[in-house]
Amino acid sequence: MTDRKRRFLAGTLSLYIAFVFIQSLFFKFTDSPETQYIFGTLDAWAANLGFAGLFAPNGPFSQYVVGSAELVASLLLLAGLFTGRVPFQAAGALLALGVISGAIFFHLFTPLGVQVVNTDGSLDGGQLFALACGVWIASAGILALRRSHVLALLPFGRSHTGLRRS
Repeated sequence: MTDRKRRFLAGTLSLYIAFVFIQSLFFKFTDSPETQYIFGTLDAWAANLGFAGLFAPNGPFSQYVVGSAELVASLLLLAGLFTGRVPFQAAGALLALGVISGAIFFHLFTPLGVQVVNTDGSLDGGQLFALACGVWIASAGILALRRSHVLALLPFGRSHTGLRRS
């Protein structure tokens, strides 16, 4: 793949991830009914396992913490895209992959499920889960496209990319 195509594809994937994450911030930061349902379901599940408050509004994995991580990932992706600083894009993709892997895990292995309840009581048909899967694929795609920059971010990766240690 040519460098131009690689940049275009990584940029398109970055915009998709940032769009999904940024549009979800409204719901997370305004404590919307959908967000209350999602994080309330997860908090009740965690409480049954002895981890009460894990997903509560003031908990370590509250919607505010998750939303902040999504915002940082989006800013890194966009900064990398618009400034040409590929390590920012790689770091944003790593953070996005971590956040969205957690979301997919909780959809699949908790009472939350693949379909989430909307404000009107109807099910979303798996739309939120599908967006999460799309973000996961896009993040993994950016990491594959930018693998030399990802390896350069890691302490052991510099020797594999031909970069010298400073």
